[in-house]
Amino acid sequence: MENTLVFLDAGFLSKLSKHFGKGKYLVYDIVKFSKNISNKQNLVCKKIFYYTAPPFISGKSSKNEMKRKGLYDNFISKLSKNKDLVVREGRCQRLKINDKFEYVQKGVDSLVVIDLMNVHIDYPEIKKIILIACDSDFVPVIEDLRRKGIKTVLYAYYEKGRKAKFSTSNELIKSVDKYVLLSKEEFTSSNLDKK
Repeated sequence: MENTLVFLDAGFLSKLSKHFGKGKYLVYDIVKFSKNISNKQNLVCKKIFYYTAPPFISGKSSKNEMKRKGLYDNFISKLSKNKDLVVREGRCQRLKINDKFEYVQKGVDSLVVIDLMNVHIDYPEIKKIILIACDSDFVPVIEDLRRKGIKTVLYAYYEKGRKAKFSTSNELIKSVDKYVLLSKEEFTSSNLDKK
């Protein structure tokens, strides 16, 4: 079996985990998750790239903000100990819309694009990658990878209907070599070992 690289959009996976858990986040092992989906494609997961952003911290940070930051730092510290996993962090921006705060990740997609563009340089033996995301911003880099002889397997999720919470661009689906619809089973079959 040939080696592959797995690129994970943590924000997308988090939302999907909560959706499959019916409002409660599913607990799963990111490394096991990546290796399982690689195996399903008859590939060996050589390296995992995990894209995320730390929680928002205001100028006068609250206890709740500091608690979330502490939990996040602990999680990232544990992830970073795995030599087969690379953590890339953007930032979290807080926006006030209609008197409600909304939080969005910034710079994360740019980090994904940079790493994808460098696959053929940093990993010349890799001929197929796995991308877990749903953003059509990745179409140009996926097309560039194909010109360089690298195929892309996309794992994403969408629902039909006007008010669907999840959508995946048709342009993104058409740009990849293979599209796989993520299911709850990918999460539940990757149980986290409490040790």
